[in-house]
Amino acid sequence: MTEARIEKSVFLKASPDRVWDFLTRPELLARWFHPADTELVPNAAFALLSNSGDGTKVCWGEVLEAEPPTRLVYSFTHQWLEGHQTRVEWTLSPVASGTLLQLVHDGFEGAPVDVFDSLCGHDAGWDEHFAKLRERIVEAQTAPA
Repeated sequence: MTEARIEKSVFLKASPDRVWDFLTRPELLARWFHPADTELVPNAAFALLSNSGDGTKVCWGEVLEAEPPTRLVYSFTHQWLEGHQTRVEWTLSPVASGTLLQLVHDGFEGAPVDVFDSLCGHDAGWDEHFAKLRERIVEAQTAPA
């Protein structure tokens, strides 16, 4: 049986340093994913908040590893996982005049939910967030100073 994991990649028109900022800085996370209650730094807990602005915690975890600007790993859960901790790993590689951003989201086994349904839902969610990330990075690159 294949491991229950999601693997995705996207090419972004920005340097690894700039993409790193979009993965770790609260104000930039809010532009494509969810607002964060703190910067994502090693060995620190974080919460991602509702986009509605009401302060509701929707996702949370702890940064397990951070090697700016090439690798970020954190635990990740939310109410639909019923607190089961999964693992998200980002790898950033310079490519031509941009960055190849790769995602591995694993650790679904043992969750008290239907694993296949969870994989399908997260897979679709990451697709939406990757599309927003691509748009927001391009907007940031072309915004007037």
